Amino acid sequence: METEPNMLLLFAKMLGALALLVFGMKYMSESLQKLAGSHLRHTIAAMTGNRVTAILTGTLVTVAVQSSSATTVLTVSFVSAGLLTLAQAISVIMGANIGTTLTAWIMSAGVSFSISDLVWPAFVVGILLIYSKSRRSVGDFLFGAAFMLLSLGVLSSTGKEMDLANNEAMVSFFAGFDSASYLTVLLFLAIGTVLTCILQSSAAVMAITILLCSSGVMPLYLGVALVMGENIGTTLTANLAAVKAGVQARRAAFAHLFFNVFGVLWVLVVFFPFVDLACSIVGLDAASAGDPTKISFALAMFHTCFNVLNTLILVWFVPQIERFVCMVIKEAPADEAADEQVKLRYIEGGLVTTPEIAVLQAQREVAAYGEHSREMFGHVVTLLDTPAGKEFDAAFDAIVAEEDHSDHVELAIADFLAQVSDRHLSDETKGKVRTMLRQIGEVESVGDACNNLARTIKRFRTAGEKFTEQQTTEVKEMMGLVDKALAQMNIVLDRYNRRDPGIKESLRLENEINALRDRLRGENLEAVNDHRVSYTTGTAFNDLVCECEKLGDYVINVAQARYGK
Repeated sequence: METEPNMLLLFAKMLGALALLVFGMKYMSESLQKLAGSHLRHTIAAMTGNRVTAILTGTLVTVAVQSSSATTVLTVSFVSAGLLTLAQAISVIMGANIGTTLTAWIMSAGVSFSISDLVWPAFVVGILLIYSKSRRSVGDFLFGAAFMLLSLGVLSSTGKEMDLANNEAMVSFFAGFDSASYLTVLLFLAIGTVLTCILQSSAAVMAITILLCSSGVMPLYLGVALVMGENIGTTLTANLAAVKAGVQARRAAFAHLFFNVFGVLWVLVVFFPFVDLACSIVGLDAASAGDPTKISFALAMFHTCFNVLNTLILVWFVPQIERFVCMVIKEAPADEAADEQVKLRYIEGGLVTTPEIAVLQAQREVAAYGEHSREMFGHVVTLLDTPAGKEFDAAFDAIVAEEDHSDHVELAIADFLAQVSDRHLSDETKGKVRTMLRQIGEVESVGDACNNLARTIKRFRTAGEKFTEQQTTEVKEMMGLVDKALAQMNIVLDRYNRRDPGIKESLRLENEINALRDRLRGENLEAVNDHRVSYTTGTAFNDLVCECEKLGDYVINVAQARYGK
């Protein structure tokens, strides 16, 4: 006697398979990005000279990492960093939409065919590679891919066990909707959008859609409407993530939303003929039930046609789209812009990104932090030549404000790195995070030293004292050496340099600073003992020289941290 299937158990099994699908795709995407490393950055930065290459870049990168979100987030971070223009980013995002259609084809194949024979060997090879450590990222990728394929197999078998085509409740529910009505299409479009926002995964909603349509429960037209809703829903999550980010990040995210909404609007005008055309390519009649395999591939074909044709239409209007998003999302007012300067330049708050890409952003931010410290020291040098008065007071206050800003930047970068370190990281990336934490601590000390130098100069000026011409020349000689050390520090921190400068030059400058400090201290002591300079002047001179030498120590500490010394 045939027993009735336990629908509650099967439903739980389906939810578990969906969770496994989302996990597998996320795990696979992150492992691929670890394998690619900085190559992703160089690929996107180098291959965006025109719209065609930018679209091709977005497509290839998304196919490689199996995540349009990862490509979009990386692209947005490059816009914020000034490495890409907004127009280039829009073209890359268009390509990302084409690249993500591969996921639909993979899921269609996974649900339509038995892939269990491929899953178990992948798990075996994957675990061996993970324990080999040197090939751990490859093993992680195989595990993620195996989990994804396993979940698709479970979904397919669960759908068959549920026997949805003969489930009167399910059949009558969908039969109650008129699939030939535009109102019904709009309703399911909205359902697809909401579901994608709730599940935070267009892949999971696509899997549900393929399962329901291939089982014959849901009419294909309604499944296509869900797919259109998924395209909108996946952009809404990115826009919500970019709410707290900079204006350029919000513009790029909004351009992504505009791209998909525009595509949905024109497809709705020709909805039924367009769906029929996509189905005819795979040999299916959209109005009648057919081969489940062809139905799943028809959904993937529609997804591909939708994104490819939408790109072909909009690629000619990238400048107009750029002007439109800039008109909708305007630059922050002057008072808000002042507040926004406290934010990091290359790390966009609110954007969810993968650890490997986040580390690249953090490296860029640390380099910018080093550049800011040298600018601050330059203001101290200028302060030395500024006569007492309002101009001097304003310059001093600016340095104090910069030091306060430096403290905030250190905490912001450290907080970001702490969030990144909570994620699954490779051993190499963990080492980079530790190194950057050391670096920002030393760079912050450079800011403290600049503040101390400025305060020493102010106390000296307030006392009405003046350095001799020789003392002024010697202090400037010391500051010149320190400035060279800071410039070399920034070369070391800039990981975009094609040639690694090494640490030798930094060590040479450090030795010169120490030797000059020793010589100037000895000469200054003799000058005070011989009464050629006052005790107050000699003390101020010695304080400046010693503080400069301390600053040089912080600089060499940054270089040593960079090379793991």
